[in-house]
Amino acid sequence: MAQAKRMNTRNLVTILSIMILVGTEVLGVAIAGGWAIAGLFELGNMVGYALMGIFSLFALYILSILWRRCIAVEPITGA
Repeated sequence: MAQAKRMNTRNLVTILSIMILVGTEVLGVAIAGGWAIAGLFELGNMVGYALMGIFSLFALYILSILWRRCIAVEPITGA
């Protein structure tokens, strides 16, 4: 019979801490970058919001890649 895999809470806390730290920085840079580019070229509020949204989606993509790499190095479930 198959055994249930145990949750490794130490690795989970480490990965969540990394994701919170890096996620805050990456999303902050994405939003600030969209705001700065729109302000620099005087593109208006709507374009600024669109740039912030596009850059934020890219930041979320980067965070998903980071999550997968973190899980590969620090597995959450073990035998």
